[in-house]
Amino acid sequence: MSTRRILVIASHNPGKVREIRELLAPFSFSVRGAAELGLPEPEETGQTFAENADLKARAAAEATGGLALADDSGLVVYALDGSPGIYSARWAGPEKDFVAAMARVGRELEEIRAEDHSAKFVCALALAEPGHEPEIFEGEVHGRLVFPPRGTRGFGYDPIFVAEGMDQTFGEMEPALKHSISHRARAFAKLKSHLEASGVP
Repeated sequence: MSTRRILVIASHNPGKVREIRELLAPFSFSVRGAAELGLPEPEETGQTFAENADLKARAAAEATGGLALADDSGLVVYALDGSPGIYSARWAGPEKDFVAAMARVGRELEEIRAEDHSAKFVCALALAEPGHEPEIFEGEVHGRLVFPPRGTRGFGYDPIFVAEGMDQTFGEMEPALKHSISHRARAFAKLKSHLEASGVP
């Protein structure tokens, strides 16, 4: 393996690509985003986060002929029967308007007069290479939702999510702290263990 092996992040979300690049910093990959390489976004037809990560990673690996990593993650709100769940990005619409998506979460909780604002973030990572079955790594972080949104750091639903034991939202939190406790960090800990066991520098 070369010292700067290319790893394609199968995402068109610049915030997600940036966060994954930071999490992969200990390794010697040359990280590229799917948008940077002009790769199309495959239709997410899976019924779970893991299934969607799997199909995105496979598509990127086949398109580039190399190593690809896909992340499928989202917000699960218990009072909303798990919504937005795997549809978290779709709630933001084609314009990726997460301000509107967060407002929709708040509005739907108000409509059912939900007192329970508990929620979790889920992340499934799939590492794929042509000719091999993707490896799947999953992580979760539990917490509660707050309104109105707080903070401008992070991306997606971060400004309304407070992790257990914390008082800041992910949108207010220093990136280094978020990277140590987030759902993505927990999935990445499993990925990193796999890479180290595989002898990746």
